[in-house]
Amino acid sequence: MSALAGSVRAGLVQLWAFDPKGGMELAAGAPLFVRFSFEDPDAMAGDLEDAVKVLRRRAAALWGRARQHTATVDDPTLVILVDEIAALTAYVGDKKTRDRIKDALSLILSQGRAVGVHVVAAVQDPRKDVLPFRDLFPTRIALRLTEPEQADLILGDGSRDRGAICDLIPVALPGVGFVRLDGSPEPHRVRFSFHTDPQLADLAAAYAPEVAA
Repeated sequence: MSALAGSVRAGLVQLWAFDPKGGMELAAGAPLFVRFSFEDPDAMAGDLEDAVKVLRRRAAALWGRARQHTATVDDPTLVILVDEIAALTAYVGDKKTRDRIKDALSLILSQGRAVGVHVVAAVQDPRKDVLPFRDLFPTRIALRLTEPEQADLILGDGSRDRGAICDLIPVALPGVGFVRLDGSPEPHRVRFSFHTDPQLADLAAAYAPEVAA
């Protein structure tokens, strides 16, 4: 969120947040969000379907004119943040709602990038039966993991052999992980900064959007 805060403040990026664990993980950033869904799975499905409508509207507007969306204040880049995406794709009790969520996310992940609709999601269990469309995420990040084979599940086959030793990251090094970028099989070691809840609250207060949704 901190990397996008300036663009959020300027109205060039909208954040739609989904926190199916009741909102506690993302609540500190709430002033930055145009939409914040955290209780009702049916409402979350509806918000994701609204994002699909944005995608389709932009695709129609770009037809024959351009192949990439350019963010403006009137039509900003849309970034969908999902904490623990498995809670939406595997653990929602109502199958019809779960299928709506899966369908919407699959469409956004497969068609959204060119029209400026992006998904940033976190997951603890990367298995296919939990996240069936994980291959649609072009950029993947793996932090410290418990099992050697999990690196390949997240980053792609052969990633651990190429150096993504996520299971060997020490507990004393929080934020260290490996990134695999779209189009490159090589994982890259990174370290992310840590923001406390008060720091996130200050960030959200300082960079809350100026432009109404």
